[in-house]
Amino acid sequence: MKVMILTAGLGTRLRPHTYSKPKPLVSVAGKPVLAHIIDDLLDIQIDELICVTGYLGDQIERYVRDHYTMPMRFLVQQEMRGQADAIYLAKDAEGPMLVVFGDGLVGIDKDRLNAQPDEGIIYCQEVEDPSRFGVAVVQDDQITRLVEKPSTPVSNLAVVGFYYLPEARRLMDAITHMMEHNIQTKGEYYLADALQIMLERGEVFRAETVSMWRDCGTIDALLDTNRYLLEHGHSRDGAVANSVIVPPVYIGPGAKVENAVLGPHVSLGAGAVVRNAIISDSIINTGAQIEGAVLSGSVIGDKAAVTGAGQELNIGDAATIRIR
Repeated sequence: MKVMILTAGLGTRLRPHTYSKPKPLVSVAGKPVLAHIIDDLLDIQIDELICVTGYLGDQIERYVRDHYTMPMRFLVQQEMRGQADAIYLAKDAEGPMLVVFGDGLVGIDKDRLNAQPDEGIIYCQEVEDPSRFGVAVVQDDQITRLVEKPSTPVSNLAVVGFYYLPEARRLMDAITHMMEHNIQTKGEYYLADALQIMLERGEVFRAETVSMWRDCGTIDALLDTNRYLLEHGHSRDGAVANSVIVPPVYIGPGAKVENAVLGPHVSLGAGAVVRNAIISDSIINTGAQIEGAVLSGSVIGDKAAVTGAGQELNIGDAATIRIR
């Protein structure tokens, strides 16, 4: 099976962190979001991994090539013209394909996916406010319509950004039709419009509810995902000195914790240093240094330094904050 991950977005809602790295490489619970996505799919027989990159895409290619060995290729979306446009870069794709948005974590039934069913699957989750999402309308166990951010309620089944196609060529044919007839939504070629064309042509898609869905597209969502992952098997102990650890936490390789209270829900990147500090519900990235601070609900960038702060902070790589 081919797995295509869309990673070309700018990640503006995660700034300042996405000024220096692409959104899929922002860390949560000890490793990049993209690594969590790929690692969770390793139970699937991946014949080829296709990453569609854009902004700072060379970082994504370098990371994936350094950490994984399956056949892979990287396609660059030069202009942000929508999800379907990104997918169409692999218009030669054939056979079963899984399309994944690179900014969220989803729990799916991989045994069912490994069976490569003849019908398509659009993964969904029930939500209270469907107006924020693309939604699937279901009748007699089949999806009949896809609606992007409906202004009036038509379904509470939000589409979570995972799609299984039994034959990629039929998706590419639908996108070709979209482009030839300039079928756009808000100036972009949306995947939902391509899938709607497939539905009208008789393609069968089932809605499958996921066991977990965590978005990583905003700072609040990133911290929520960090909490979830630490509570579900992604915590890691480390050496500490004269400190109190309130689990769950992740302490990365080479990190130092001295005279501190750490946790709950703190991820500490490799080589980070925390001294004389109290930190909870935060992500402290690789090589950052925190001293004499009280932090909660914070995200601190790589190699940033925070001294004497007592507040909620969101600071990017190599920043320095000193409060005397």
